[in-house]
Amino acid sequence: MKSPFKPTAGCQPPVLVGRNQDIENFRMAIEEGPGAPERLLFVTGARGIGKTVMLNALSHVVEEQRWVVVNETAARGFVSRIIKELEPAQQRKISYTLPSATFEVPFAGAQATVGLEQLQVDSSLESLDIRHAIANKLDQLDEDHQGVLITLDELGAESPMEEVRSFATAIQHLIREERNIAVVFAGIPGMVDDVINDKILTFLRRAERFHLRNVRNEDVWSAFERTISDNGKRADYDVLNALTLVTHGYPFMIQLVGHQAWRASESAGHETEITMEDAQLGIERARDRIGELVNGPAVDSLPAMARAYLMLMALDDGPSSTGELASRMRKTPQYASVYRARLIREDYIKPAGRGYVEFTMPFMREYLRQYAAFNQLEQNLEDMAMSIIEEASER
Repeated sequence: MKSPFKPTAGCQPPVLVGRNQDIENFRMAIEEGPGAPERLLFVTGARGIGKTVMLNALSHVVEEQRWVVVNETAARGFVSRIIKELEPAQQRKISYTLPSATFEVPFAGAQATVGLEQLQVDSSLESLDIRHAIANKLDQLDEDHQGVLITLDELGAESPMEEVRSFATAIQHLIREERNIAVVFAGIPGMVDDVINDKILTFLRRAERFHLRNVRNEDVWSAFERTISDNGKRADYDVLNALTLVTHGYPFMIQLVGHQAWRASESAGHETEITMEDAQLGIERARDRIGELVNGPAVDSLPAMARAYLMLMALDDGPSSTGELASRMRKTPQYASVYRARLIREDYIKPAGRGYVEFTMPFMREYLRQYAAFNQLEQNLEDMAMSIIEEASER
């Protein structure tokens, strides 16, 4: 039988675990109409905690009421893409002003000046265009019952700030006009804070926040039991406990462990049951996969010294002393604290009592230990190769 679990980034799982209250608060805000606080919302949390899945769930809430939904990522060009989604048949223009000439070419939603090899987007016109595009779409709807929801995923330091300012300015005007809209941003907490601390975006600081945390064990246990039984298999109490405890309440791990355990049961010919042997094999495979799918890409995106901080934390079996970490780095506590603050802001680690930190993401320690062992092996092979080359050249 096909696995019911969905361990793919952003893919909607069969059971959305532990998020019912947040979804209900959003539903109530939609019913209450313009001015309800959750209509301007940030969804924040660590990598793999389910931010994109939550955006999907909130979109489903308004789709049931026949709202128009535009889901975008906060990458360069997102304002133009939203305009195009709302007004696909409308052709817009962009003006280029050169030192000796001015001309126009078709484009979506901005005016630009080009000179000395530089392109400058007029954000006030872009803001006007996105505002009008949303307003025009609302004018086509029965606004007493329908509206426009825009979700913007992966808001952070890499987002184009001029576009974010243009978009936010337009939304601010539409909220003041009491138009039937809702806007949901999603991102890593510290990165979202960096964006909204921009002096032009101060009104966003008043937005509501759904900060997604790890799911309670009882909710994880119930989700495993329900998903497995609803799809034609059973798992006894001990199996459900083993699957639950290994997830640490981490939503992506819930899907990954469930998927691998289900696959193991199918490979073993267990058509109606997930046994403890299936569960243990699934757990082992999920630990390897989470390193490849989540931990590895997250670590690779960091500068070398931040990676070193995490690697030195991985030497400990539990929370790490920040003073000891500075000593291992052979740096002053003040120097090390810069990287500690960044890693906390980006949700790699979290405080664990005065002077201690621990990993936020499950199995990060195990991944880093394997990563360090691989790097050491690679270095040893390089040293061996250089030694062989040197010996050959001396002959």
